[in-house]
Amino acid sequence: MHKVLVSDTLATEGIEILKNAPGIEVDVMTDLTPDELKGIIEDYDGLAIRSATKVTQELIDKAGKLKVIGRAGIGLDNVDVNAASKRGIMVMNTPGGNTITTGEHALSLMLSLARKIPQATASMKSQKWEKKKFMGAEVYNKTLGIVGIGRVGSIVADRALGLKMNVIAYDPFMSPETAEKMGVTLVTMDELLKSSDFISIHAPMTKETKGMINVAAFAKMKDDVFIINCSRGGIVNEKDLYDALVSGKVAGAALDVFEKEPTQNWDLVSLDNVISTPHLGASTDEAQRNVAIAIAKQIVNYLTMGTIKNAVNFPSVSAEILSIIQPYLTLAERLGKFEAQLVSGGIKEIIIEYSGEILNYTVPPITTALLKGLLTPILDENVNFINAPVIAKERGIKVIESKSSEVKDYTSMISLTIKTTREESFAAGTIFGKQDPRIVRINKFTLEAIPEGNMLVIYNNDKPGVIGNIGTTLGNNGVNIARLQLSREQVDRQALIVLSTDSVVSEEVINKLKDLPNVISLTQLEM
Repeated sequence: MHKVLVSDTLATEGIEILKNAPGIEVDVMTDLTPDELKGIIEDYDGLAIRSATKVTQELIDKAGKLKVIGRAGIGLDNVDVNAASKRGIMVMNTPGGNTITTGEHALSLMLSLARKIPQATASMKSQKWEKKKFMGAEVYNKTLGIVGIGRVGSIVADRALGLKMNVIAYDPFMSPETAEKMGVTLVTMDELLKSSDFISIHAPMTKETKGMINVAAFAKMKDDVFIINCSRGGIVNEKDLYDALVSGKVAGAALDVFEKEPTQNWDLVSLDNVISTPHLGASTDEAQRNVAIAIAKQIVNYLTMGTIKNAVNFPSVSAEILSIIQPYLTLAERLGKFEAQLVSGGIKEIIIEYSGEILNYTVPPITTALLKGLLTPILDENVNFINAPVIAKERGIKVIESKSSEVKDYTSMISLTIKTTREESFAAGTIFGKQDPRIVRINKFTLEAIPEGNMLVIYNNDKPGVIGNIGTTLGNNGVNIARLQLSREQVDRQALIVLSTDSVVSEEVINKLKDLPNVISLTQLEM
């Protein structure tokens, strides 16, 4: 008998699936304190959660029997996935269960914002008839700029086209051909800011998107633009948005998400030209029922039959095969994640070549792991081992898998070529010992880099003093170098430096490094 604990509110349909499953015993306790949860978690094989329960390293350490954590929804900010993976605990989510709901909410906010429906409703409830006060704006023939044209963004685009809006989008990882099939014109971020009457944000929270809608972005926008955010609160700088709303630069904002939640920024929320909801993007009966049913079935199927679906930390293979190919899965995922942060432009094609002993095993799961790593920096928590190939296909990324019998420098090697709208890039990796991944080739440079932690990849002219200047700059700014690899290319007199640091390097220090003599380019990676 497998015991499952439901520690957050789950739709009744999901609870019933768990209760009626043979071999499953379920307890529903949704008001546990963190200490109370730690006190009982050791008795359970499965844990079903939403966003309230915090599955920390400390909780996982107490969970001696736990085999699976199921999140009814997409986001996994409240789960320490790395800690779970180290303990062999499956972490599953339900991607796509609330895609339509979130897209519809963004459109509802846009229309409500344009016609000032919430403000007029509040006026009416105060027994006022202020018809002239609430003059609205049409969306017909207006330009909607969508920041991030993934699953939710594409839903918004499709519905907006039905409203006869002109839809443009910024997505650096989407090919123009794929966007064109949606009826959407792909543009630069600057073009989107300058051309849009409405801007709707549907990007994941990454280091690139954090705070991207700021004072500089507002200055490039049209006067009287409308802003809608149903994505992640930190993408919009709330102070800069407040100033833009007060000045009249921005005609109105509709916010479902905030920098900190629950928000305490009542000054922003209280503005007459702001409408807001308390993170309701996924809050419909249909969506909550869908994700509850999905996660309940996934937990039951895994505990009773070993079937893996929508796992974010393991592919769908047998336990026996998984134990053999796990080092290659790790290598492939990190190789993809490494390259995704180095290349620029929309990814059009990737070529994966396997050689050596790795050919003795099944490689499709390894390809999936590479795709997951490649897409994670782009889409964050939305990517797992199940949907990575689907997302790649949706984005128009051609995936070519090849096997080579040619003898390489290592017993096994995974080589990755990425073709984007701007460039072509190559990297290769291997396993040292039994399970230690290494990146051994980056374009024309050979080296032995450990792909983990905070990394800097620096191209420079091969001249004296470069490494010394970099070390001094980092040291003077309190950044410790953990590892450093140097590779030199004799023909072009260039060198490649790959170094790891104990902490994330601030943007200010990054700019100092870029300004050093003979530094050609520098990219910070988070592995």
